[in-house]
Amino acid sequence: MSSVRIDTALADATRVLTDSATARLDAELLLTHVLEQPRSYLFTWPERLLDDAQATAFRQLVNRRRDGIPVAYLTGQREFWHLTLKVTEATLIPRPDTELLVELALDLLPGQATVKVADLGTGSGAIALALASERPHWEVLAIDKSPEALAVARENASCHRIANTQFLEGSWCEPLAADSMTMIVSNPPYIASADPHLKEGDVRFEPMSALASGADGLDDIRQIARQALPCLIPGGWLLLEHGYDQGAPVRDILAHGGFTDIRTEADLASHDRVTVARRPTV
Repeated sequence: MSSVRIDTALADATRVLTDSATARLDAELLLTHVLEQPRSYLFTWPERLLDDAQATAFRQLVNRRRDGIPVAYLTGQREFWHLTLKVTEATLIPRPDTELLVELALDLLPGQATVKVADLGTGSGAIALALASERPHWEVLAIDKSPEALAVARENASCHRIANTQFLEGSWCEPLAADSMTMIVSNPPYIASADPHLKEGDVRFEPMSALASGADGLDDIRQIARQALPCLIPGGWLLLEHGYDQGAPVRDILAHGGFTDIRTEADLASHDRVTVARRPTV
């Protein structure tokens, strides 16, 4: 029988994870995963002992985290909005900043009954399922060119019993008909392909196709801007997440693409994060 207390195991793991800026949190999330308990359990019962199997499993996870593998991939899940989502190495790990995209989408279409929304590059389904869960009367299309990612998104929908979402395989707006969508949203790749940050931290293990997009990071946004306008109904909205320093070039792309009512919204850190635009009504 192991004689390692919960508090001791956490302290030891935190010392091992010196390269992580969130070492203690990482250790807590990994241990709650092993114990199948909420984080509050760790603080309520710090003197509880881990059995041999638990101690071994925790040590193995900590060592893999020390090697750089993201916590979300080690536990197989990530919280987004009010949903616990399955994630795999076929999907981008949802970030809290992306919740701004969900908030803006909900605010732009309050109470509308007949709404069709497409989430391009849905990955785990985070954005699509957050919207669908908040607006069960909406019709939400979750689109991704990766069948592996779509399988994860479908599983997440099933797990949360979200029935108003369809899953379509394809690149960006290809599966959409003309004049069909009330709103199109996307968190596309927007990192420059030569950005050194792609070789650092958690992103080293995420799908490169979901991160990088050409020399300036805007190739996919340009493509979405070209494809989205004819797929939106007159007055329909396009919402794009992007990098903190890309607000101005994204607005320029959308203006040249024929969109109107263009503005950029900042995240909680006051960084440009989401640009909103509209198809003209006439």
